[in-house]
Amino acid sequence: MKHIAPPDTGDDDGKGLLIRRIKNGTVIDHIDGGEALNVIKILGIVGSTTETLSIATNVPSRNMGRKDIVKISNRELSKEEVDRIALISPRATINIVRNFKVCEKQGVEIPVLIVGNVRCPNPGCITRTNEPIKSRFAVLPDGKGLRCIYCDSVITKDLTNFII
Repeated sequence: MKHIAPPDTGDDDGKGLLIRRIKNGTVIDHIDGGEALNVIKILGIVGSTTETLSIATNVPSRNMGRKDIVKISNRELSKEEVDRIALISPRATINIVRNFKVCEKQGVEIPVLIVGNVRCPNPGCITRTNEPIKSRFAVLPDGKGLRCIYCDSVITKDLTNFII
């Protein structure tokens, strides 16, 4: 008779995550559960890549219930990349690792105005034409959406589909 292992309950044995430490690079922690692949997508990491990636999804967290973690070797994120991450995971933290030590740690902040990082969903918007105009979006007061400054189109769902 074949033995079938019981389903993973997510309980750990106190030994922590089994993801190798990185010597240099970025660790993005406290990503909302299930959003790690969207973070990878908005960072432009698709298909083949030269970066070493570690991705942990739906990891138990005392504060968040579940969280995701992404480690990227030999890459430090730009301000624009951090701003894009903030749009889909406002509780994320960015840790810069150098020589196996965390040198910088910062939380992400959703900017009040987002310039050039989001594509307007309105095909008639001036930013979707051949004009040399960057998109400009204001963050809605509740932080749960964006409004185009030019045409007033609002994005409240599937934000990752509009992040450039």
